[in-house]
Amino acid sequence: MSTTDGDRDGMTAESTLGYEQARDELVEVVRRLEAGGTTLEESLALWERGEELARVCRRWLDGARARLDAALARPDGAPAADGEAEDA
Repeated sequence: MSTTDGDRDGMTAESTLGYEQARDELVEVVRRLEAGGTTLEESLALWERGEELARVCRRWLDGARARLDAALARPDGAPAADGEAEDA
């Protein structure tokens, strides 16, 4: 696999990974880095993957926070129903 293919795969994985999947993979990346025994190149690749996974997790958490904030801002505290206008 070339670097270009890897980057393309990473972008696809980032856009399709759920929070739990990204978190679990990130935990595994950290475990492998902490265990040592990898080459410098492998360690750098793991670090880069960890950064990508952390961004995925952050996006999911930011989205969850926005949904909670929106729900709490509503007078009745309930989230807007699908298709319901925000100002309705």
